[in-house]
Amino acid sequence: MQMCPSPTAAPARPRETKAMPMDAGAGELMQQMHPRTFLQAIEHHAASGTSAEPNSTPMPMLMTMRGPWMVMFHANAFVTDTQQTSPRGGDKLFSTNWLMPMAERKLGPGQLTLRVMLSLEPATITGERYPELFQQGETAYGKPIADGQHPHNFFMEVAAMYDLRLGEQTLLSVYAAPQGDPAIGPTAYPHRASALEDPVGSLGHHQEDSTHIANDVLTAGLTHGIARVEIGGFHGREPGENRWDFHQGAIDSWATRLTLQPGQNWSGQYSYARIASPEALFPLENQERMTASAMYNKPLREGNWASTLLWGRTRALGAPAKENSYLLESTLRFTNRNSVWTRIENAGRSNELLNGEQPLPAGFAEQPLTHVQAYTFGYDRDVDLLPRLASAIGAQVTAYGVGRPLQPIYGTDPVGVQVFVRLRPFAKER
Repeated sequence: MQMCPSPTAAPARPRETKAMPMDAGAGELMQQMHPRTFLQAIEHHAASGTSAEPNSTPMPMLMTMRGPWMVMFHANAFVTDTQQTSPRGGDKLFSTNWLMPMAERKLGPGQLTLRVMLSLEPATITGERYPELFQQGETAYGKPIADGQHPHNFFMEVAAMYDLRLGEQTLLSVYAAPQGDPAIGPTAYPHRASALEDPVGSLGHHQEDSTHIANDVLTAGLTHGIARVEIGGFHGREPGENRWDFHQGAIDSWATRLTLQPGQNWSGQYSYARIASPEALFPLENQERMTASAMYNKPLREGNWASTLLWGRTRALGAPAKENSYLLESTLRFTNRNSVWTRIENAGRSNELLNGEQPLPAGFAEQPLTHVQAYTFGYDRDVDLLPRLASAIGAQVTAYGVGRPLQPIYGTDPVGVQVFVRLRPFAKER
């Protein structure tokens, strides 16, 4: 097995290798492991759904050729202990994780990619949540989840993609997924290089990229040069309490996205979506969502620097009220084994947070209430714990700026701390 260049990788000692015979199709697939153009990066399909990161973004993965198929595997897992102050804070030991096997081959005039993304979080996160102060936007058993982040589904993605070159600079792509990621927002936070060392979700998740697990997704995209336009449909209702199976439904929502890749180190997108009845507690409410983001990635001699600037807005259709969230996150890997990162957020919160996790009162109307700021700083260092795994031990601290309406409940200066072990597949000798 080989491995794509990775921010977790220390250089391996040179050694002799024997050349393996390779047909033309396999050779083209191998070139996509180090994309030089936007079209090659799309055909590589290393990001979540059909989203894009800068061409230079490294992705830790195991890779091998099996006949005409290029088979890949990448994953990320944290075992985390969290401690939080504030009357609403919580303590818990849990694991956030995902794993993604993928296979690509030339088929007819184009390329076929099959991808499955799984998560064991329904088993490794008990009680339908892990503690995260000020988080909101999901439900469990008819009640809102407050100050907690829900686990991902066991089936995060089951998808097939077909890419057809219409010319040297033009690519037509089709994405079909009974469970997948519509064309909304940037690469979702669990898969962004700028967030790859952070074990918990972002506060603005439900204004920015919460649709990354949706049902019955169908997206078509046309790329020419540095620009890509996508449009597609999906089922709008968010997953329920049962995180182990599929939740099928009619395609009742749509999304469109414009992505630009002006250089090897840059990527930007703007997306717009109409989402039908996403919230179980408000089944008659439809939403519109807008996001815009810019990503920068800089490979370094002994590391990598990845950053994301992101804005997301959600508004209930027919209502003037809207919620905006803003995020800046950046991860710097240096001397091959050390990483530091920050995530700075300004997230809109609604009056639902005042109610906590109690059943909503009859006639309750959700309205924007205030904004909360979160300032996260973290560090981890790779250690050799297990063979073929890039392991790290790390910690991060989050301090919060609390909007005045929430201060009587949360206090003025709550803090959260996470200590964790991170595991990630790695093929080269350390």
